[in-house]
Amino acid sequence: MEHLIEQFRHKVARTPMHFVRSIHDSIQWNARLIGIRGARGVGKTTLLLQHIKQTFAQDLNKVLYVSLDNLWFSDHSLLELADSFAKKGGTHLFLDEVHRYPGWSQILKNLYDDYPELFITFTGSSLLHLLDAKADLSRRAVVYTMQGLSFREYLALAANMAFPAFSLEKILSEHEAVSAEIVSQFKPFQFFPAYLQTGYYPYFAEEPDTYPLRLEETINMTLELELPLLRRLDIAYVPKLKQLLSIIAESAPFIPNISKLSEKIGLNRQTMLTYLGYLSEAKLIRPLYRDAHGVSTLQKPNKLFLENTNLMYLFRKQSVDIGNARETFLANQLACGHELSFADTGDFIVDGNITIEVGGKNKTRKQIKDIPDSYVAADNIEYGFGRKIPLWLFGFLY
Repeated sequence: MEHLIEQFRHKVARTPMHFVRSIHDSIQWNARLIGIRGARGVGKTTLLLQHIKQTFAQDLNKVLYVSLDNLWFSDHSLLELADSFAKKGGTHLFLDEVHRYPGWSQILKNLYDDYPELFITFTGSSLLHLLDAKADLSRRAVVYTMQGLSFREYLALAANMAFPAFSLEKILSEHEAVSAEIVSQFKPFQFFPAYLQTGYYPYFAEEPDTYPLRLEETINMTLELELPLLRRLDIAYVPKLKQLLSIIAESAPFIPNISKLSEKIGLNRQTMLTYLGYLSEAKLIRPLYRDAHGVSTLQKPNKLFLENTNLMYLFRKQSVDIGNARETFLANQLACGHELSFADTGDFIVDGNITIEVGGKNKTRKQIKDIPDSYVAADNIEYGFGRKIPLWLFGFLY
């Protein structure tokens, strides 16, 4: 255990504090059991270490961070660690990569029930299920989902520019004043194209030149490690998932023909829909449905997007369709805290009643003018007017 403590202290000492994700202030850190789910690479580990450094700097003896893929656990158990930690007066245990530990859900349930003095925070894959037959953690854990960087957060990390987040309601109703205040301090289009290409995953700031390689590695680890581990996917089917992802990348966003897609990949319809569900859970694609409520795993999506624009540029290099990139960006930013549905007229229905059409600077409300509560999200404009809102401003939602 001493080795784990030493590793933990080194990690905390090296953790930078100049930029902390906005989700940090949304988490109820005083809860006894906290779960943070998210796609690989979005910054879950850094968030834990920053919280520790910020909160426990004067008393690190009461806190311990460990990653559950550490070799220490090859001949020691998590229960052994927690018991020893609690007996030594430890109060806050941070467990990273919890999905890498066999039987993790049952053990967390037991720790929660048997060690009431322990506060446990754990992170895991976006594929993590908290509800299963053996240990229902959903009644015990407060669970948060972590996305990649918003455009606002990217500006804070890349250019040291601090702006507040704005609610969707404020953006829709007060965008003229909000955008004027922001534009008075910087030019959005100095940074927006770079964000779309390489700004979604926080590791862009470490070694910008290797970002595409890191992103490709992120995708491979998700497909080759997390899906076999958490969805029991036969590793032999991973190439088909990669082929499927590549096909989606070529055309997304598009209205999928499941029969033709199944034939091209060589899978039956049911398996195809299952695989699309896997890619969605893994935060690699974003399916859109006409009715967002009660979506079943075997329901055909009405439209398919890649999860974020960085994935588009990785797969398509310089041949990315700008119209597709605009829609993908808006879907990605709105999906954090809002419910998106497929729109027969317009591009998105948000929270069941707001219609948004996406386009360039010359886009008008002609298509949606008869729809109440409808707006245009227009690219290549700094300021909006009336119900025409700058697309980049939706990057300030979180």
